[in-house]
Amino acid sequence: MTTRTQALVPIFIAAVIIGVIGLMTLPSESKLESVEFPKGTIKIDDVPLEVQIADTEPRRVRGLMFQDQLPYDQGMIFVFDKPGLYSLWMLNMQFSLDMMWFDENGEIVHIEKNIPPCKDPLEIAAGCPSIVPVGDAVYILEVASGFVEKNNINYDSVLNIISI
Repeated sequence: MTTRTQALVPIFIAAVIIGVIGLMTLPSESKLESVEFPKGTIKIDDVPLEVQIADTEPRRVRGLMFQDQLPYDQGMIFVFDKPGLYSLWMLNMQFSLDMMWFDENGEIVHIEKNIPPCKDPLEIAAGCPSIVPVGDAVYILEVASGFVEKNNINYDSVLNIISI
């Protein structure tokens, strides 16, 4: 008769192997090294935010990985060259996020709230789920979980870029 430990050991080993392979397949220039982010300022409706700008592939891959909690007046904005269905994931995040996707006119095309981090080794090994919007976007904004509710952000809200 198989004990619980005997059954779990092969599953754990497989999870570790899959996780290592997953990390090895990240683009080499963006493998969790320190990435510097320029800063900018935006507004959503009348709410100003200081943002870190992720406008290159290494910056977008790194995102907010391993960073501490964001204050409600800060965020990260992902900037893309052309509209598309850009997805994000929560790999190696330390806190939950709210995410908003914006089109080239600054109009919200998708909102996700309170997305939990992907930190559990089995979850990482199985692959952190990607969050995919329902419409094409040029900008994605990540903010601390609760920001959307606290500031009454909705599909009528508009992104105003002050400096990025």
